[in-house]
Amino acid sequence: MEDHSVVDVGDVRMAYRSWGDQHGAPVILLHGIGSSAASWEKAGQALGEEWRVYALDLRGHGESDWPDEYALEQMRDDVLGFIEESTIDRAAVVGHGMGGVVAYLLAQDHPDRVERLVLEETPAPFADAEDVLPPDGPVDYDENAIPEIQAQLADPPPDWLERLGDIVAPTLLVTGGPDSEMDQSRLPEMADRIPDCTQVTLPGGHRIHERSAQQFADRVSDFFSS
Repeated sequence: MEDHSVVDVGDVRMAYRSWGDQHGAPVILLHGIGSSAASWEKAGQALGEEWRVYALDLRGHGESDWPDEYALEQMRDDVLGFIEESTIDRAAVVGHGMGGVVAYLLAQDHPDRVERLVLEETPAPFADAEDVLPPDGPVDYDENAIPEIQAQLADPPPDWLERLGDIVAPTLLVTGGPDSEMDQSRLPEMADRIPDCTQVTLPGGHRIHERSAQQFADRVSDFFSS
């Protein structure tokens, strides 16, 4: 059963969806640019059979507030605020695309909060990266957020790369292979910089969790249980 709720985190009201037993081990899902928690519906339901799952609408997306400030570090702090407001001690964090960047920033700065980390089709933090484009379809995000987010992904601060080595959580880097429109060439180097990281390729292109939801959920659950 899927629940829809909101929580106030500082000055931002965050919407989220949840699945699974309220007493289950917590898993937080973070969507990509121009997407929302709705993109996790099938994968969230599948993961909810074993875990307590929360899919967040990040600021400027979905039903969360659109505050006109879209630094990815602010999104990281929003997620930390959600964890604190929800009285979660430690959680597994799964991020897709932009959400993966938010997830690894959280793991770098708050290792005590991240039990395990899954980065799905997450752009590597190297300058001159290609634009990560929002999905086609109805717009459910603040269009003013997109240029600011793309600028950060294309020219990330050097410490994003340097501090990949600070991530202590066991990490699974999931790539979509040749069907993905995202550049895959620097992902092996990104995986090498994270101390305890395994890279796998699953079918589904850039949006594996939507196109191959059950397979994605099974692989992530196996990783959480290993």
